[in-house]
Amino acid sequence: MPHSSRVAVIGAGAGGLVSARELSREGHHVVVFERNTQIGGAWVYSPEIESDPLGVDPDRTRIHSSLFKSLRTNIPRELMGVRDFPFVPREGEDRDPRRFPSHQEVRKYLEDFANEFGVYKFVRFGTEVVFAGLEELGKWRIEFRCENGDVDYEIFDAVVVCVGNYSQPRVAEIPGIDGWPGEQVHSHNYRDPEPFRGKVVVLIGYSSSGTDISQELIGVAKEIHIVWRSPKRELLDRESIISNVSFHPMIESVCKDGTVVFQDGCVVSADVILHCTGYNYHFPFLETNGNVTVDDNRVGPLYKHVFPPALAPGLSFVGLPFKVIPFPLFELQSNWVAGVLSKRIALPSKEEMLADVKAFYEDLEALGKPKHRTHLLGDYMMPAYCNWVATTCGCPPYEEWRKEMNISVHLYRLPNLKTYRDDWHDDELIRQAYEEFSKYNTNVRSQNNSNLNAS
Repeated sequence: MPHSSRVAVIGAGAGGLVSARELSREGHHVVVFERNTQIGGAWVYSPEIESDPLGVDPDRTRIHSSLFKSLRTNIPRELMGVRDFPFVPREGEDRDPRRFPSHQEVRKYLEDFANEFGVYKFVRFGTEVVFAGLEELGKWRIEFRCENGDVDYEIFDAVVVCVGNYSQPRVAEIPGIDGWPGEQVHSHNYRDPEPFRGKVVVLIGYSSSGTDISQELIGVAKEIHIVWRSPKRELLDRESIISNVSFHPMIESVCKDGTVVFQDGCVVSADVILHCTGYNYHFPFLETNGNVTVDDNRVGPLYKHVFPPALAPGLSFVGLPFKVIPFPLFELQSNWVAGVLSKRIALPSKEEMLADVKAFYEDLEALGKPKHRTHLLGDYMMPAYCNWVATTCGCPPYEEWRKEMNISVHLYRLPNLKTYRDDWHDDELIRQAYEEFSKYNTNVRSQNNSNLNAS
């Protein structure tokens, strides 16, 4: 007989919604705490920005969303959906059928998911978790602030943390920045290019947000100077190279006269430094008595990015890895958590999990990977990780078409930043995806044909 637990899920973004479904399917009693008034988490757009555009003032007004107005996914919809609820185009007002849809369409998919699987009934809106800590006898105390400002608490058997990783900006350390007179902004507070019109912008970082924002700034900003570690500059879009964009290695220093000195010796008088430098993990509500810490953005120790050995299975994290295909990852991780809590799946001993974490950290160090990249999986490591979790849970492995499509899109994206979302060359993989989807949805074949025709 499966064991049923009372489980608190913190956050009703994608990770929390998928976790709630998996936990309820396993027979657990679920409560999802969501401080906002709607589901979607990071996929709920707000035109507002924080009072500190750099996002470092602890007393700033806080905005959860990092979305900019025109954002479209950089992952095709075939890869984004959970396995048994594919992210296929749907008819309806304001729906976006494109293969790389708008952020509004992703939010609507999450709403469709919540309706399809009855997740809304688990969500308590307007309840912000302010404390989560271990009580006696292995129970967890959750204190939460209600909409009226009152703080209440409840006791749970387990807690699943699904607060997302895109609201606490991580900024570059720049020598001389305290005396530099220009403006600093983090991409978390970027909404549209207009505030940068006619300005000289130094943009730090050229991953997902950096590439998208730089494309928007072309033709708006006077000059764009991109700071990028990668040597693979021959891959860059030709249009970017011949426009008002320059690439540089890291910043050497900035000066009181407004200049920015790069390590290649180039000196630029800049108006704005735009940090597209990612985010810090942030769990201000969580009290673990030192069993879980965040050290240079390494959350640990965690067994396979999910379970802290000293507190498992009562505490778990869903969605920490980055540079991944998020929703299928959430599905597998939360299935694992649900199965462990029901005693369908056994965890290794605390000592074995700690030994595994220690070996993992040693491997990262041997490869020269810094702590802040502990949770980076990327296109090549994600399939192996997902297959390991799937095998542990008794789920089907990561399909080959998913792996091939992910790599294909990744390789095509950087040399074709302006066009890759609307021009692609993997129709056979799309066909395989929709063949897979037809197992779950009888309406996808015609949608497959329309997608292929669009290419």
